[in-house]
Amino acid sequence: MWTESENKLCKTFVFKSFEDAMAFMQMVSIEISAINHHPEWTNVYNRLEVVLTTHDAGNTVTELDRRLANIMDEVFQQFN
Repeated sequence: MWTESENKLCKTFVFKSFEDAMAFMQMVSIEISAINHHPEWTNVYNRLEVVLTTHDAGNTVTELDRRLANIMDEVFQQFN
């Protein structure tokens, strides 16, 4: 579940393996580039911490952040 706090959308994705986490990052990178909206994310083994905010809009959550969150959720379904 995404949480919204301090003008950021945040979520932790947990995968079965490091390889799955990396595959997810690679898969969503195509969509990220297509919409030109880049997340702040940190990967440690099978966990991926994601923070979304729009810097160009004064570091607030915008529709672009929500769109990317939905894309990530859709791709993540392939790993369950």
